[in-house]
Amino acid sequence: MSLRHKSRECALQMMFQWEIGRQDPSRIEDGFWRIARGEKTTKEFANQLFEGAVADAAKLDELVASKADNWRPERMAVVDRAILRLAAYELRQGKTPAKVVLNESIELAKKFSSEDAAGFVNGILDALLRSLRKQPAEAAGGPKEEA
Repeated sequence: MSLRHKSRECALQMMFQWEIGRQDPSRIEDGFWRIARGEKTTKEFANQLFEGAVADAAKLDELVASKADNWRPERMAVVDRAILRLAAYELRQGKTPAKVVLNESIELAKKFSSEDAAGFVNGILDALLRSLRKQPAEAAGGPKEEA
């Protein structure tokens, strides 16, 4: 397992804890890392993803909701919502290739969620990625990218 994949798994677990209890993110991190093991870079990347997704949760939920036909984020399974928030955050950052973010998110859904979750996550993230790719061209007045 790659360190980045391990980081995403850890971030997902912390995101799930935050979603259930809405505790201060630093408190969740402290408790999580007392039990979990990870390299320094694993912890740093996991914390970055977790903290960013928590800080932007409302905005990320809006993005996800705009691409989830007939699914409000609060109706989604907690783990699916956490995966989608983390992926949306990472896609917006633009530091990781989008294909990697999508593949990692699908793998998280297969491992931690229901049988149908991978397709659900893939569909929403694919639509979100297409809309994020259109934004720079639209903002610059350029032509819209065809989906």
